[in-house]
Amino acid sequence: MNRVTAIIGTQTKRHTYEAVQAFEKRLKELGDIEFEYVFLSDYNLEFCRGCKLCFDKGEEFCPIKDDRGMVLEKMEQSDGVVFATPNYAFHVSARMKNLLDRIAFVYHRPRYFGRACTAIVAQGQFGGGSIVKYLCTAGENLGFHASKGCVVNTLDPMNDKQRAQLVDKVGKAATRFHKELNRSAPSPSLMRLVIFRMARNGIRNADPELKDHQYYGEMGWYESDYYYPTSLGPLKRLVGGLVEVIARRVYGVGPKPQGSRSTSA
Repeated sequence: MNRVTAIIGTQTKRHTYEAVQAFEKRLKELGDIEFEYVFLSDYNLEFCRGCKLCFDKGEEFCPIKDDRGMVLEKMEQSDGVVFATPNYAFHVSARMKNLLDRIAFVYHRPRYFGRACTAIVAQGQFGGGSIVKYLCTAGENLGFHASKGCVVNTLDPMNDKQRAQLVDKVGKAATRFHKELNRSAPSPSLMRLVIFRMARNGIRNADPELKDHQYYGEMGWYESDYYYPTSLGPLKRLVGGLVEVIARRVYGVGPKPQGSRSTSA
């Protein structure tokens, strides 16, 4: 059984909720799924203060004591996550953006490898495509591998034809997501590989007391091909090697961090 969590950034249980319900229905038709709804409006999430303690020392040093850990635990326990939001001023809702701000340290120290994510955006007329792309990219930065999400038009009042279109779009998105749930973490794209190689060389030469520096050493990422064991073809190995040379020139070649270990695939 796969466990899926829908993180919903809307105050009201209307069209975004309706779209996620249709997604859940189709997903359960495709396989054995445990599905949970996380309405951000039910959680106490304060605004990020920009102190950077989560970046520099670790998320446990965040001065805000709220429900962020509870939401992270839901994500940690899931095989897949659905980010669902209405289109507010051509972007995600404030609740969804605040969540992403509060867990931005995971962009520095990604962890949800081998798990799938997707996005559902409900809107009146237009602009949702870029929001879906933003949410899927955010998920990939957290470590998920993303399947193509969907935008549903829900301009009031909705008629039967519009609701049928909603079910069709969401159903196709659920089918794509189900395929992602049942495959292992993919080989990284060239862009993802470049980002990893550049990031690790910058962090390698950062202050050894910084959490990122220590985390990369603990995970063995200073010597690995990528964040997780994967197969790189000749082109990716060539590009990765070239980026490594460029990154070392940009950041300078520092000493090998203490406590690092090799996990190169």
